[in-house]
Amino acid sequence: MSAVHSNELAKEKSPYLLQHAHNPVQWRAWTEEAFAEAKRQDKPVFLSIGYSTCHWCHVMERESFENEAIADLLNEHFVAIKVDREERPDIDAVYMEVCQIATGHGGWPLSAFLTPAKEPFFVGTYFPPEDRHGRPGFSTVLQQIAAVWRQDRQRLDRSAAALMEHLREAAESERQQLPDAIFTDACNQYAQNFDKERGGFGSRPKFPSPQNLLFLLRQYKRSSDSSLLHMVESTLRALRYGGIYDHIGFGFHRYSTDADWLLPHFEKMLYDQAMLLMAYTECWLLTKDDLYRQTAEEIVAYVFRDMTDQLGGFYSAEDADSEGQEGKFYVWTFEELEECLPPEDFSLFAALYGIEPDGNFEEEATRQPTGENIPHLACSVADFARKREQEPGTLIQRNEEIRRRLFALREERIHPGKDDKILTDWNGLMIAALAIAGRAFGASHYIEAADKAWRFIQSALRDESGRLLHRYRDGDAAIPAFLDDYAFVAWGAWELYQATGQPRYLRATQSLADEMLLLFGQEERGGFTMSAADNEKLISSSRTAYDGAIPSGNSVAAFLLAKLGKLLSRDQYLEVSLRSIESFAEEIRRYPMGFGMMLMAFDLHRGSTAEIVLAGESGTAQYQDLKTVLDERYLPFAVVVVNDSSEVLEDLVESTAYQTALDGRATIYLCENYSCQAPIQELAALREALSRM
Repeated sequence: MSAVHSNELAKEKSPYLLQHAHNPVQWRAWTEEAFAEAKRQDKPVFLSIGYSTCHWCHVMERESFENEAIADLLNEHFVAIKVDREERPDIDAVYMEVCQIATGHGGWPLSAFLTPAKEPFFVGTYFPPEDRHGRPGFSTVLQQIAAVWRQDRQRLDRSAAALMEHLREAAESERQQLPDAIFTDACNQYAQNFDKERGGFGSRPKFPSPQNLLFLLRQYKRSSDSSLLHMVESTLRALRYGGIYDHIGFGFHRYSTDADWLLPHFEKMLYDQAMLLMAYTECWLLTKDDLYRQTAEEIVAYVFRDMTDQLGGFYSAEDADSEGQEGKFYVWTFEELEECLPPEDFSLFAALYGIEPDGNFEEEATRQPTGENIPHLACSVADFARKREQEPGTLIQRNEEIRRRLFALREERIHPGKDDKILTDWNGLMIAALAIAGRAFGASHYIEAADKAWRFIQSALRDESGRLLHRYRDGDAAIPAFLDDYAFVAWGAWELYQATGQPRYLRATQSLADEMLLLFGQEERGGFTMSAADNEKLISSSRTAYDGAIPSGNSVAAFLLAKLGKLLSRDQYLEVSLRSIESFAEEIRRYPMGFGMMLMAFDLHRGSTAEIVLAGESGTAQYQDLKTVLDERYLPFAVVVVNDSSEVLEDLVESTAYQTALDGRATIYLCENYSCQAPIQELAALREALSRM
């Protein structure tokens, strides 16, 4: 590729778009002007959607978008538009739905061919540059579409009309009630898909999907069915032991290409760290197993070290590739480790982490060893020590010393690229996760970091009218916020309130919820649209509750409104939440396993819930002791109100007018299923009462 090439993407802020700014393809950003130009020149549009840390996006760039001959085809016959799916999830959602309708699958890079009216007539994902293994080459596709566009336009118009009709049909669904049996149906589906040998669900590729684990933990709490907890623990342990976990620098990679959790796609996403932090923290709350707490703390250590901006926000991702090779930063040869570690340390590390002379890392396409190793565990370090009849604590300490040495050596390598844009929705997830973990572990610095990110969003990601914006990078905040931004940031505010008891977070949660209802709510139909009514109009209004890599905005909105409605005794929030759930009932019944977060919301309507009021002066030791007992319990069906006399809450929570501290001592009020227990002031009595919840 010649360095003299430059296109319109050089003016953008997105790291993904900037990666393509010097391709010979004359890329344009998604603008009305680009489509007007396509209409003026009577050309079809080639729309390419991806993200900065997408491995196959990099491959298609190297093979096709840096290829002068292919670039000439694109420039001559098409108007080429690049979209960062993380900046414009609304555009991505629409055309990804088209891809799934047309091909039965999706993924990135997403390659769509559109009319100048933005209507798709042909879609796919990755294309090799030339015909290969039965897959048409990109140059072939371009030439064929260009020929049909010139010679048989009506054929493409018919294809576009058919896809648009499928989009309209997919958007039509009626509200209906969900049966209580849906929870049993969902658990049975998880059990049928559970990998009993390796943990996780399905075969390969395997994704962490932490919201599934959060749902199963709640169903275990409801039913005491040990098989549900077993699925969660087996998966969390397999994730922690596998190559999908970065044993040297911490944090999780995106997903595993094999069934054993060994061979990951190496990109690290902020949202995976956030959701897995929640899952490990909640499992620790339930089991008190130190492995889960250690993993949660290591996730936070990674995020604080590598993913945190000095202003307080959290970066989006780290790339899979460095020096043009996926995973190069993370893998080790046998000889390299043998050379850099003393013999005894090398022997220990090789045995503990499965290091092999020929390597354990296979090239994905050929499944042939590369000679490189991905460190992974067969069991915990403590169990490894016991099998060797060694003292676990000593071996754990020695292993940590080796890890630190290898980390220091690895830091000298060329690092993968970092996508340093700050996304409002993903930051909302991390704020929520840090607040949950900080509350559980008594880690005030976690909560302080969550608060700093929260304050950054309030100061840097609001427009002049006060509405949220979606993306911040390099001093520039832009793009009107989407449903996920409001729902996830409101979730973050909620968890900060549960962690700190500071009323400003509760007021912020309610304010964000009200704004979310106003901008995205569909009162008659139920549920929420992804984009606000006054945002850019696309060919279809995306509206989904399906949980992908992260929970959907609709699911989190329903979950949050159910919690908020319970705490504030606001029937409106409860009604909107239930109406939203019912608007997706048909899809949920067909495949409940794809709607774990929405079912968590439904459970708050159908199952027993509790309201807990902690009244008293927050600065007293007795108050803090009571709060610690609450914070260290797994109470997924409870909402906590803090009634500190420093600020009156009666305008928000009516019960705080009479549920107050008794005789000057901090007091707990437990109410469950519209029945309240006697006030509690002693730790033993509180523990006993909570054990029955």
